[in-house]
Amino acid sequence: MREKVAIVTLGCEKNRIDSEIMADLLERRGYVLVDDVREATVAVVNTCGFIDLAKEESIQTILEAAELKRDRLKSLIVTGCLVQRYQEVLLEEMPEIDGLVGTGDFDRIVEAVEAALAGKRPVLVGHPAISYEALSRRVTPGPSAYVKIAEGCNHRCTFCAIPLMRGRLRSRSIPSIVREVEALVARGVKEVSLIAQDLSSYGLDTERRFMLPALLRALDRIEGLEWVRLHYVYPGALTEALLRTMAESRTVVPYLDMPLQHSVDRLLRAMKRPHGGADVRRLIERVRAVLPDVAIRSSFIVGFPGETEDDFEALLRFLSDVELDRVGVFTYSPEDGTPAAAYPDPVPDAVKEARALRLIEHQRPITQKKNAARIGRVVPVLIERLDAEAGVAYGRTPYDAPEVDGEISVSGYAGPTGVIVPVRVTHAFDYDLAGVYVPEATGDRSPADRAVGG
Repeated sequence: MREKVAIVTLGCEKNRIDSEIMADLLERRGYVLVDDVREATVAVVNTCGFIDLAKEESIQTILEAAELKRDRLKSLIVTGCLVQRYQEVLLEEMPEIDGLVGTGDFDRIVEAVEAALAGKRPVLVGHPAISYEALSRRVTPGPSAYVKIAEGCNHRCTFCAIPLMRGRLRSRSIPSIVREVEALVARGVKEVSLIAQDLSSYGLDTERRFMLPALLRALDRIEGLEWVRLHYVYPGALTEALLRTMAESRTVVPYLDMPLQHSVDRLLRAMKRPHGGADVRRLIERVRAVLPDVAIRSSFIVGFPGETEDDFEALLRFLSDVELDRVGVFTYSPEDGTPAAAYPDPVPDAVKEARALRLIEHQRPITQKKNAARIGRVVPVLIERLDAEAGVAYGRTPYDAPEVDGEISVSGYAGPTGVIVPVRVTHAFDYDLAGVYVPEATGDRSPADRAVGG
């Protein structure tokens, strides 16, 4: 009987891609992939080690999987960022684990599984660098997919442990990315979200220049690809050439995910961010001048060491002034091996949590206002699922990314899924929209049209 393997993925979509690569390798070897870990004889837990909450979730998931060894589970393999940083601790304190695989060795997952099933305890944790050039994926079916164009990061933000877990920037070649996207489109994918730790620095390590505009132009030529979305665009490398390429692109949606972290100069310097608050304001103005219909998403850290109440209030005023479309918030988490972990003046946990909640509530009416501005417009919507009983379809506009942003409920549309259709927005809520299918609407449904028939 062939062994059944379940892969449990924690953390970000970059981790999900690594899991899909491992799934493909295991399936090619003859293992049966199952979704429910309770049905598996081998469990692979792909962990996240980004912040304390993610570490805690990873440990809890490992322990829950280990409980299944009382039944049919034979081997428990742990992979990912937590392993890359804490292999010695995991080996010593969690005897339930049968094998460890680091972030630079997950292409050896078959070797790890076979060794564990043979009674060994493999530890495959070396340098975090790995090449994605020739690795294929077992992609979850659907109209949208993530594509990792680079791994690692050359920045040294004082709060961030990602370079410790993922290494320095390593860009894939444009031909390898194009081949992957072409294969995804052949499977019915309409939207690809480009991801990396630092998307805008793509190509600096291999070509000594910013290559993201060239990549976007190459993707524009792929027939059947309709939307391209940019995530994690580092503000210090958001060049005029990139903005112009976005504006001229057939496929790039009017959406920009640009992590800013804070608005107070003193804290930005302590974080080793390459910009100040005034720089960011000017950058946002420039982005909107070139892309007037753009939706900007950003993330911020509250409770960084030394953040005062006045600093936090300044951040709230900044959000009121610039009116970003989407905002995520993290409470600062001191990470082992990072400079900020040794900074004085820590902010109490209760204060950090309170500030996070206040920021979310402060941003809520801003996001609702931005959503309300779309009422009456006809926008392209990627239909992702149907509720036949309720007579409603659900999808996303170009202004909403998968999973992290809102969605739009669409009445009057009966199918199919996986297509882009014109929808007139009729209602706006805090994070979501509602609208009606308007089949009579005509016009270019490409992102460059920004609003169809509005």
